[in-house]
Amino acid sequence: MQYVGSPSGYEAFVPSGTINYNGHTDPTGTLILSNGTTIQNAVWNGQYAGTIIQNHNQIVQLNNQFVGQTDPVNNQPYVPLQDFYVIKGQVPVQQVTINGQTYYVIEASSINPANIAGFYTYPPLIPNFVVAINMPGTYAAGLPGNSPVFQWENLTGTVAYQTTVYGQYGLFSGRDVLVLPNGTIISYGAGTPYGSALFNFTTPQHTYNPSS
Repeated sequence: MQYVGSPSGYEAFVPSGTINYNGHTDPTGTLILSNGTTIQNAVWNGQYAGTIIQNHNQIVQLNNQFVGQTDPVNNQPYVPLQDFYVIKGQVPVQQVTINGQTYYVIEASSINPANIAGFYTYPPLIPNFVVAINMPGTYAAGLPGNSPVFQWENLTGTVAYQTTVYGQYGLFSGRDVLVLPNGTIISYGAGTPYGSALFNFTTPQHTYNPSS
């Protein structure tokens, strides 16, 4: 077993499919390390594997339902959203061969459950989210229901409102933003699991009001 990522950093697993590993079905995808390096052919094995598959399937269903429709607040088209799972600290990984292909198996049961939390946003924003969450001075905030951000005619506005819509379907919450030190914001929502070490990001304690 080897450990990848930074002991004080945040890494992210982005699921895209499933694989049969050791007789059970595990999510597969990409692991993004705190320094931005990506590891393809990652497999999430152990605790929360079933939760991730369930979350991912629901996001895919919601995308099928809403993408193609228009955001009624900013009149922009809805975009596909993607779930991802942030791990605080280093990630235990084992290199294995499955059907002749090299995979990197995340041994999730060796990770403290407090250090794992689920999120979702627009897929191209996920690497930016990882950079931001690892940046000193970044904090998370919630958007009030009447926030002007929802009216912004850009991805930030669309994703902010769309997470509010998806949040009505059970597994997820919405209306959150990461606020970077330079004032840039990244819209996202939180999902399961809700690891307590990531509480400030799953349940933001601040409210965001754009400076006019």
